[in-house]
Amino acid sequence: MPEAVTSDATAAAAREPDVASLHHLCRVLAEAAEAVGEAAAHASGLALGGPAAGGGRLPAPARRALLRALTDPEGLGWAWRGRGLLARAGWLAGVLTSRESLAVSLAVTGLKARIRAAAVSHPELLDHGTAAKVLRAIEADRQTEAAGHFRRLMTERGAEYALAILAPSFTDVLAWNALTDENPFNDRAGWQIATGRPLTSEPLLGVAAPVWSRLDRGPGRAEPHRPDAALRDRVDTSGTITGYVRNIGLIGTGGLLLVQPVTGPDGVRRYVVQLAGMAPGKPNHDSPQDLIGAIDAVGATETPYTRAVTKALRQSVPSGAELALVGHSQGGITAMNLAGSRDFTAVYTVTHVVAVGSPIDHKRPADPATRVFSLVNEHDIVPSLEGRSAVSPYGLPACFTEFTWTDDTHAFPLCHAAERYAHNLRHDVPDVAARVDKELAAYRGRPAAARFFTLHDR
Repeated sequence: MPEAVTSDATAAAAREPDVASLHHLCRVLAEAAEAVGEAAAHASGLALGGPAAGGGRLPAPARRALLRALTDPEGLGWAWRGRGLLARAGWLAGVLTSRESLAVSLAVTGLKARIRAAAVSHPELLDHGTAAKVLRAIEADRQTEAAGHFRRLMTERGAEYALAILAPSFTDVLAWNALTDENPFNDRAGWQIATGRPLTSEPLLGVAAPVWSRLDRGPGRAEPHRPDAALRDRVDTSGTITGYVRNIGLIGTGGLLLVQPVTGPDGVRRYVVQLAGMAPGKPNHDSPQDLIGAIDAVGATETPYTRAVTKALRQSVPSGAELALVGHSQGGITAMNLAGSRDFTAVYTVTHVVAVGSPIDHKRPADPATRVFSLVNEHDIVPSLEGRSAVSPYGLPACFTEFTWTDDTHAFPLCHAAERYAHNLRHDVPDVAARVDKELAAYRGRPAAARFFTLHDR
């Protein structure tokens, strides 16, 4: 009966913990995990022969007690930590033999609370039976079963649906996997996600950020581009965030940069720089907008893309000018990298950054007066790839404003496309567009001819 169904649904909702309580639990567990980890590192150093607080070596009985605490499941678990050879060997042995440590167990429990919080905020995660089985297997720490259900979900509905439906908790799932699998190289990334720290490696294989930087070493180059009449006539000059995002979709991912000069209501000439995202497909060594460049940009601050954009602006924008940087995906990361560069901000005043579908949450502008806006569809996995999802328990600094929403496009990469974000801003979240437009009011006025540049890696 409808009344019974409604009553059952209400009762089920009442049994669910509220998101704020789960997020508080996540933060408490992360703090506890870090404290226990620090204690384990100190104990490891003392047990393996390090100097005690008084300057000498620990007596043998004390060292035996520490060794028991560092290997006892009822103590710190298998908790070897430190930089010495013996400590590293002990830690690696624990990873390869699936021995648990208390610090990691606390971090994993916090991640599971975050995944539960995402399911409370997004009940659609549990609407599909196989997706629900993935989350339940994670809650029960059954890694092999969770992986099997995820493969089944991709087979049943395709990778596009699987990635989009799990997007609100995808980063936390990756971190859970990193801390519970037998790959020792991705543990650091899992730990950093669990404790709200910036990533220094990616969480799947554990490849460190400096490796990507070594692969992405182009000097960057920019050449003026003469657009054909069709492209030039289609450029949106409304001065709205919806128009800028549509322009980014218009220029595509083939290496074009668009700069729009605008004389504002106060008579000052300002510039809106519009940066597109990564080109799909295999790495393109002629363009800074490729897969390697996108991965590098998450952890780096200076990349071939930032160098190419800087060279383009030096050709077209006078020193000291005010800029608004609007970027989608890799373009949004690059906008934040430029805003975070003291060299770049010594030449230009970056008043605003608007990042659309971009993983930027651990980046900071060099000038605290720079206003940062992050626009995120919560079923787009890309914005969470630097370790913080839109439903994270960790907040953002005062200079950041994050707008998130969901739409019914549960398919990736369609829900990530610049054109889809422009559609969202116009039809689904016009209030978000209005608030961003209000912030960018100084950039609405008399537009001058748009300037285009072709960007190169080398």
